[in-house]
Formats: sequence, C-alpha cells, structure tokens
Amino acid sequence: MAPHTPHVVIAGGGIAGLTAALALHAVGFPRISVVEAARAPRPAGAGLNLMPGAVRELDALDLLPALEAGAALRTRELRYYHRSGALISREPRGLGAGYRWPQLSVHRAHLQRVLGDAVRERLGPAAVLTGVRVTGVDVRPCGQPLLRLEHRDRGGRRGRASLEPDVLIGADGIRSAVRAALNPGEGRPPWNGMLVWRGVSPMPAHTAPPFMLIAGDDRRKAVVYPMSRPADGRVLVNWALAGPAASVPDPDDLGDWSRAVGVETFLHHYEGWEFDGVRVTDVLRAAETAHAYPMVDRDPLDRWSHGRTTLIGDAAHAMYPIGSNGASQSIVDARALAHALAAHRDPAEALRAYEADRRPVTTAIQEANRRQGPEVVIDLAHRRAPHGFTDVHQVIPAEELADIARRYATTGAFDPATVNQGSPYGPPYLPSRAVVGPAGVA
Repeated sequence: MAPHTPHVVIAGGGIAGLTAALALHAVGFPRISVVEAARAPRPAGAGLNLMPGAVRELDALDLLPALEAGAALRTRELRYYHRSGALISREPRGLGAGYRWPQLSVHRAHLQRVLGDAVRERLGPAAVLTGVRVTGVDVRPCGQPLLRLEHRDRGGRRGRASLEPDVLIGADGIRSAVRAALNPGEGRPPWNGMLVWRGVSPMPAHTAPPFMLIAGDDRRKAVVYPMSRPADGRVLVNWALAGPAASVPDPDDLGDWSRAVGVETFLHHYEGWEFDGVRVTDVLRAAETAHAYPMVDRDPLDRWSHGRTTLIGDAAHAMYPIGSNGASQSIVDARALAHALAAHRDPAEALRAYEADRRPVTTAIQEANRRQGPEVVIDLAHRRAPHGFTDVHQVIPAEELADIARRYATTGAFDPATVNQGSPYGPPYLPSRAVVGPAGVA
C-alpha cells in the first residue's frame, strides 16, 4: 500500500495563509490547498512594516529578492514626536540598528502579489481555490477536521461541499470562521472606542518624508512613512491616523477594513501637525483614497489547536496596529507551524508544539499593544509636558526611553540579539542578499 500523503487545507488566502502554504511546501508537504472566500485578492489596508525577524523568515523562503525588486523600501529610521512638533526620540531601524536583515516598508498589495506568484509557481495554479467560503468546522473525536464549504462560480451560482483534510489551518483573519467554529459564542471583536483612517499618497519624491514618523498626544496619533523608491519622480507614502470615534460604529464594521471615506471628514483634526518639515495635512491631501475602520483586536485565547485544526495570524491573535507586528507575527507563525508539522509524525502533537512556541509570545504582544506598546512614549510625553518641550530628556530620561523600546522588543523576541541568531525554523539561514543593497540604501 502506498504511504498516505497528508492533505493540508489553509482557510484564507491572505499574508498568513499564503506564507503558510509556501513554508509547508518548503519542508516537503506536496498536498496543500488554500481556500479563499474572495473571487480576487482584496488586500486589506494600505502599507505595512515588516520587522527584521519576519524578513528573516521571508528570506529563508527565498522571497526577499522579489520583494525588494518591486516596491519595498528599507526602513532606515523611526522618529517619535509630540503633537507640538517636539522630537521625543529617533531610532535607527533594520541594518542600521544592528540586525542582519532589513526592516521593510511595503504596500500590502505588493507583498500579497509576491506571495501569490510564488505559490502559483511552486505549488501550481490549482493550489489556491477562490470563491470558496468556510461555513463550518467540526473536529471529530479522532481529531480530524470536517470542513463545510460554500462556493460560487463566476455566474454567482452557489454550491456546497465538505472536506476532510488531515490538517486544517485557520488563516482567515480577525473575523475567522474557523476560530468561530472552535469558539462558539465568542462574538464580535472588541472595540476600544478609536477609529483608524488609512491611505496611500503618491507624492513628489522631494516632498516625501525620508523617515518613518509616529506622532501625537493622548487622544490622536499619526503614522507616516515612505514605502517605495522614487519612480517617475514620485514616492508612495503610507499613512494611518487614530482618534476617538464620534459615534458607535455599526457592528458589521468591526473588523472590516474596506469602508471608504473622504479625507475631508477627518483632515481638520490634524491641521497644524508638522514634524521636521513633514506636514500631515499635505500628505492627506495627496491621497487618492482613504478608508476607516474601528480599532479592534481579539482577546487572547487559552488554546488555538483542537485536534488537527489550529489558527495562525489574525485568526489566532489579532492585535492593535502598534509596533509593526500584525503581518510580521503572521509570517513567523507560518514558518513555525510548518517547522512543527515537519518535525512531528503526529499532526496533533505538531500543532501542540507550534502553539506552545507561538501563543505565549503573541499573547504578550497583544497585551503590550493594548498598553500602547512602544508608542507609550508619546502618551508619557504628553502627560508630563502637554504643551511641548525643547529637551525630551527633561521630560523622559534617556534610560527610560531606552528601556521602553528594549522591553517591547524582548517581549516579542524581535530584539537584534535574538533575531540575529538565525531562524529557529529550519537550517541556519544567512541573510544572503539582505546585507548589501543598492548604493545609498541602508
């Protein structure tokens, strides 16, 4: 009798799901199916930052050259400001901070395109099934998942099917159907009373900020950074703003990143916000579109894995958009899960090992982000000097600033010493093409 080849089904074709497919393929799993509810990719949000630990894992999958050949930009510096314009701190990032891998600013659509192209090339075009929605999951006493699916053809006709994979991975986001099936009664994602506005602004290269900035006070914040190299004299600038909501959102908007709004509906809140020559309102006025969503996360779970079913990415640990950790942790999840499945003969044992590795770390980051993570320096500065200051060290001592950054990095194991040890999820990968970049790029 021929040996059984395990079939792994991944629910969700976003960053977490596609990275998981590539990671599983890399360790030798030949039967992988990604089921995605959307008929075509609809990357949520706009830009994102990939921390060096996540870039290390993408490099291990030989994806870094394609990322950097496109629109990704190495993030060289991060600056925190008080809303008065006073500088709180400036930090080198990526290679400049002593990492062996860069930090990347990238459009989410570009990252998803690179991942999707690699999946089609390495696993074949049939590996991703679009227009297929998970409607239910049962875990049998033996641990095997029974997956119920609904699919639509291009004419809109619906059909239903069931599937019994050997392993099911829920990578279907903050409103995960797999998570809901494993945790009935959990309800909608909890909202913290804040709204987030996001968008991308094509700007003349000479007017775009040359650094990443995070600024604000105890009520409103702005994040602005470039995420592409100049092309035809222009640069793509990503921005995300947060502020208190004027009204309670529709419950259906909780976890929905796609609601379009006009920039004029929130621009007035940021008049006068200028940081070393970067006017936030100039960036906003250059935007082609803007989207708004309530700031939500998920409460940490006591367990992710049930038999041969588990969760990764936002389905497992959706967190506030603080510290550049959402997509970064999803990528690390994918590599950790593939490594565990390759290292254990019993899939249920593998999922327990994966969860023991990843759940404590991501839970700690979720909780740290609810306390503002590294952005707490802005709240401290405003609380201690609400009208601004000239010397931040008279407001927050240098040792306190350094300790806040250090604690957050060690919480998620993305400090330079830990990341530079190399990936724990395979052979000792080296940064290969990551250290030496184009002239002038650090």
